[in-house]
Amino acid sequence: MRNETLFISDLHLTIERPEVTRKFIQLLTTRATHAKALYILGDLFDTWIGDDDFSPPINTVKKHLKALTSQGTPIFYIHGNRDFLIGQRFGKQTGVTLLDEYSITDLYGTSTLLTHGDLLCTDDLPYQAFRIKSHSVEWQENVLSKPLIFRLLYARWYRLRSYFHKRKKSQDIMDVNQETVKQLMEKYQVTRLIHGHTHRPAVHDIQLQGKNAQRFVLAEWKKDSASLLVWSESGYKIEAI
Repeated sequence: MRNETLFISDLHLTIERPEVTRKFIQLLTTRATHAKALYILGDLFDTWIGDDDFSPPINTVKKHLKALTSQGTPIFYIHGNRDFLIGQRFGKQTGVTLLDEYSITDLYGTSTLLTHGDLLCTDDLPYQAFRIKSHSVEWQENVLSKPLIFRLLYARWYRLRSYFHKRKKSQDIMDVNQETVKQLMEKYQVTRLIHGHTHRPAVHDIQLQGKNAQRFVLAEWKKDSASLLVWSESGYKIEAI
């Protein structure tokens, strides 16, 4: 019986991390086949330069995503900050449903807000400025109009640039802004929020206008560690892969 809902994020799949790809395929072919639904909250891939890219391990991952959705497990996806160019072609090829950057699901009787998490890091002003620019139709059309080889080179340059920029930033700037979290949950009238992005897995208790609320932060997947958040009617658990 399909009575559990799975949540993961921040796998950052790339040819340089085959161990993580194997863990993900293992999940898709075993644990997820019995799930009510699988939610991937962004950064499944370390970079995404367009739906026409077939660099390894993209084709293998697509094949297994399609196999899972075809056998009856729905997969929902929210774009991350690394793979925000995933488009409708990817959805058609895999059967994955693309969600808005803020999406609400009824999780066993409780309205739950889902997002990748980068929008919560409002103290990181340079990143938020780049995000606004890179999510414009004009910027994306311009990038996607370039030859594939150019986009591959740009993605490598961007990853290197991002690495050095992160080294210069304080850890607090790259974490969520607590006031932003509260304002967002109050706006959507929810007492539960699930996100990834920060790579700081935890369960945070929050007070919202006298009500108890919780924020769940999903873990980044690494070579030697990976986990998922599992929800059922009886509650939640963190499950290691």
